[in-house]
Amino acid sequence: MNVESVFEHMIACVVVGMVATAFMDMWAIFLKHVFGVRPLNYALVGRLGLHAIKGEFFHKNINMSQEMTGELMLGWVLHYLIGVIFSAVFIGLVDELWFHEPTIYLSILFGLFTVLLPFLIMQPAMGLGIAAAKSPLPNVARIRSIQTHCIFGVGLYLGGLVYSFLL
Repeated sequence: MNVESVFEHMIACVVVGMVATAFMDMWAIFLKHVFGVRPLNYALVGRLGLHAIKGEFFHKNINMSQEMTGELMLGWVLHYLIGVIFSAVFIGLVDELWFHEPTIYLSILFGLFTVLLPFLIMQPAMGLGIAAAKSPLPNVARIRSIQTHCIFGVGLYLGGLVYSFLL
């Protein structure tokens, strides 16, 4: 791979990841305003990250852990960075031809696969247990996570369309 194609690959990952993550956020705004569903508090993601830097990887309850300066900003940065990383993994798995004719099925399937990150890493680290087993309403939390990551998959497809338009 030459420098130009590496740069193009990086641009593709950023464009697709940002579109997918923004689409997921628009879905959260829709749910909040239409159905009153409270969105994820990204300050908690930032708090988790800032505590991890100090060597604290697991919490009994992330809501009760010490608040840290900059946690909301870091949470949003991590949210979009994770979206771009997921996009890079997805783009690495699909053929380059996917950009010429993006398919929604592969995108949604991959989006559903990404739910493993919150189920197996983030939720346990926040004190919610595997797949939110220790949350007050574990099945509601699971359904919301699956739904959100499915929407992320739709966003990957839309990001692919945007990038293919830019080609």
